[in-house]
Amino acid sequence: MTGDQVSKGSDDMMIVEYEQKQVNVVPDGFNSRYLKVYYGKLFPYADIFKWMSYRNGKPYILINQSYFGRREFSFTLDNDVYLRFQSFNSVSELESSVKEKCPVKIYIGPVYSVDPAKRHAYAQSGDNVFTPLERELIFDIDMSDYDDVRYCCSGADVCLECWLLMTIAIKVIDTALRDDFGFSHILWVYSGRRGVHCCVCDGKARRLTNEQRAAIADYFRVYRGNENSQKKVSFPGLSLHPFLARSYTGVLTEFFKKLLLSQKIFSTEERYEKILDMIPNPEQSITSELRGRWKEKRQTSGSKEDINVVRWEQLKTMLQSGKPKVQGLRRCVEEIMFSLTYPRLDMQVSKHMNHLLKAPFWAHPKKGRVCVPIDPNHCEDFDPTAVPTLSTLLEQLNIGGLRAEGDASKWDRTSLGKSIRFFRPSFLQPLLKSCKEEMESSYNAKLQQSKNSFNW
Repeated sequence: MTGDQVSKGSDDMMIVEYEQKQVNVVPDGFNSRYLKVYYGKLFPYADIFKWMSYRNGKPYILINQSYFGRREFSFTLDNDVYLRFQSFNSVSELESSVKEKCPVKIYIGPVYSVDPAKRHAYAQSGDNVFTPLERELIFDIDMSDYDDVRYCCSGADVCLECWLLMTIAIKVIDTALRDDFGFSHILWVYSGRRGVHCCVCDGKARRLTNEQRAAIADYFRVYRGNENSQKKVSFPGLSLHPFLARSYTGVLTEFFKKLLLSQKIFSTEERYEKILDMIPNPEQSITSELRGRWKEKRQTSGSKEDINVVRWEQLKTMLQSGKPKVQGLRRCVEEIMFSLTYPRLDMQVSKHMNHLLKAPFWAHPKKGRVCVPIDPNHCEDFDPTAVPTLSTLLEQLNIGGLRAEGDASKWDRTSLGKSIRFFRPSFLQPLLKSCKEEMESSYNAKLQQSKNSFNW
């Protein structure tokens, strides 16, 4: 069987070919043949449909029967063809289109006022009726934005050492979304390559205006520097905002020592000079003294501590010593720690309702890694280098065999099963339960209003 025959054949043909050769190992990488099998056997269409429907439709069909059909989907095909404003009326339509087009990227857009696929017909009427009405509140964090504070990787590369920065971001933002804003249905997803994104799916979050989204994004904004700015964080006033104080004591301080050790932030002159440049000291007395100690590589007498920890403690002691000459520098320790560890958000992603979101469970075309959900309560245990890839999933299908009945048994025989088993009970089921309760309440209120009008 030639490669061309496989690419044009059924999903089973590719795996059967491997079985006939008694080869279970599938070469690493990403290609359209792998993707075709994945979309044919493992992609959780029904789960995506249930999520994006938010219980709109039967048995509440009188409420909003066209809800899912007004949701935008965007595909990028293997030849870089970009298809926006795709829409589907059912899960079967979505599944058929994905299997037919085999997109290398799937993005999810807003729910519009009219079917996005028919937007041109409405535009001819002269009325501006094509507008986004609902959108999940989104946060996007890329590891490449931390390249000035990580030394193990750069760009799109990620390892367990620098994943600590994503752990900090998830814990800070997730806690605030729940405790400060009262959101409950929050999905964190690994992007498949260099970061994470967050979807807040509560009804009140989906219906936020652009102005309200911008206000929430600004609530999280602390990191304001750029590559040409030495001091990236500055806190006015005598005390931190309660949210920042909680993040500082509850998250940043907990993980900062681990970051010192993993990134070796004070291990070389080039690295510790970046930290010294953050100290606003016109007389240069503090930075000069620290620089002198560190160049001589002096540590505390008999200390067996790592040099990065020792130097950080020395810096803290000098800035917080209480001496008159450094009274104004006490806040500098907090500012340095926030500069190195605090979440760096792509603000524009959060502010605008019409921004496209990468669909969970699609496979990144660079690495072939599947974009799987992350448990925010255990995000420190997440390993971005060990997520399912298309090649490993195909290997597992080979080993598990193709004769198992039902889609669930197929993904459950692969490493994708762990992610779907987390996604359903931890996120999808509570979300749908909440939507049902909200719709029943709304439906009953409308019935009561109708009765009251007749009684009048």
